[in-house]
Amino acid sequence: MEYIVQNGEAGIRIDKYISKKEENISRVAIARMIENGNILVNGKQVKTSYKVLENDNITMEKEEVKEIEIKPENIPLDIVYEDNDIIVVNKQKGLVVHPGNGNVNGTLVNAIMAYCKDSLSGIGGELRPGIVHRIDKDTSGLLIIAKNDEAHVNISNQIKEHKVKKTYVALVRGKIKENEATINMPISRSMNDRIKMAVNKNGKEAITHFKVLKKYDNYTYIEVNIETGRTHQIRVHLSQIGFPIVGDGVYSNGKNPFGVEGQMLHSQKLEFVHPRTGKLLKLEAKIPEYFAKVLEKLDNNPNI
Repeated sequence: MEYIVQNGEAGIRIDKYISKKEENISRVAIARMIENGNILVNGKQVKTSYKVLENDNITMEKEEVKEIEIKPENIPLDIVYEDNDIIVVNKQKGLVVHPGNGNVNGTLVNAIMAYCKDSLSGIGGELRPGIVHRIDKDTSGLLIIAKNDEAHVNISNQIKEHKVKKTYVALVRGKIKENEATINMPISRSMNDRIKMAVNKNGKEAITHFKVLKKYDNYTYIEVNIETGRTHQIRVHLSQIGFPIVGDGVYSNGKNPFGVEGQMLHSQKLEFVHPRTGKLLKLEAKIPEYFAKVLEKLDNNPNI
């Protein structure tokens, strides 16, 4: 597909321009196509914020549908909220959100497909039906899943506009002096290890707020709010300031006297506007049992 920007069409964002030309493609899908290089301006890749100019030559190569079959699996789900538009689940630690890297089994997507059957948004593609956002495999807690495209677009826009309040709790190594603070450090893919993220002055803006809930001799229990949602943001930021999350095998040495594997990070609260009713939803998920036991151990032996 090819378009030439006409007089009177210039000055609007590329994603909005394409959505006017291709009404059957969602803005979320268009943004993904721009990011993946399926949409080019004058033969070059641009950002979604690019504003089209008169006589710009815009080419669009529609995404190929991959022949991948994701099978429903009977994996237990802890559903915190559900209606005809969305489901909010309390994801267990160790569960990958969506298939990837050749692994198409044992994920949250497989579980959701078994539970919802065909009632999921298709915007995320065949590997991510219903998935609006994600949390890491070893991070537990609240996650929103869209049952239809309208809900998916609405929640995605709320996340982009920082209108979804995400509150986490974490146990970190070390005793933090401050009672609360803000970490404002840009993050990008690590130049030394492509599996990891790292603080980089040329990276994308990343803002993390935290406040101390309880201090121990060698650990601190904190509450964390994020303004941005960069990959591994909380884990990278806390490690960067010298207080890595207990059990994190990537951004610390992973060692701890509690024997936990994977970061002690839990998405405890979500606040967002319901995509259909406009009602403010405030949802909460208790910390996992293993997490509570570690805190109880520290309460009984604060000098561990």
